[in-house]
Amino acid sequence: RVTALHAATRWTDHARQAATYRQGRVLLAGDAAHVHPPFGGQGLNLGLLDATNLGWKLAATVRGRAPAGLLDTYTTERHPVAARALDATRAQIALMRPDPQSGAMRRIVAELMTTSPEVNRYFGELNTGVTVRHDLGDDDPLVGRLVADAALTIDDAPARLYAQMHDGRGLLVDGEPAGPVNRDRPAGPASDEPAGLAAAWAAHVRTVRAPGSRSMLVRPDGCIAWAGRPGGLRPALERWFGSP
Repeated sequence: RVTALHAATRWTDHARQAATYRQGRVLLAGDAAHVHPPFGGQGLNLGLLDATNLGWKLAATVRGRAPAGLLDTYTTERHPVAARALDATRAQIALMRPDPQSGAMRRIVAELMTTSPEVNRYFGELNTGVTVRHDLGDDDPLVGRLVADAALTIDDAPARLYAQMHDGRGLLVDGEPAGPVNRDRPAGPASDEPAGLAAAWAAHVRTVRAPGSRSMLVRPDGCIAWAGRPGGLRPALERWFGSP
């Protein structure tokens, strides 16, 4: 017979998600925004990515330099990602049920995973979240994805992309090849070269010249906001970093 209870906890298979991650000055992240069974450790990854997505947007808002609607993009970007994770964990719960139907499904899924590299890759990417892509309104397959670390050549020296982001600013990788100066091309913010165009945003975006690399604009949270589309850099800079 239990006579005293000093500590108690419970674990269930419920999965829940807040309808919105922002209500006025109240913001939700991590387990406060979404809960689900701990399969694959997805909750930790979701929480960390919530924080990185929200952090720079909240800082810009508090400092009074955020473009209109920036903070609202936190919910629109992160809510679908967690909803997908909840679907995945609910599916795993369904496969774990002890009834004959679930047992049959487990065997079929296991067979697919052991015989089809594509299926195995799909489930691996689903659980790790490495293929998450936020819908930023650009059909370029890179835009909206988290940038991968990559080798760059800056000033003829080897460098890594992630090392260029340590100061918390956005990052513009200018991959245009170096060439002779065109005296007829305007310089500075009015230039159509990525580096010249981004000069007006230097306080918020670091520019590195890396000839031979893919030109791209990376937000402080690592999300690719522009990937070389002609005419798209200025709108991306204004959308995420405000007017210069």
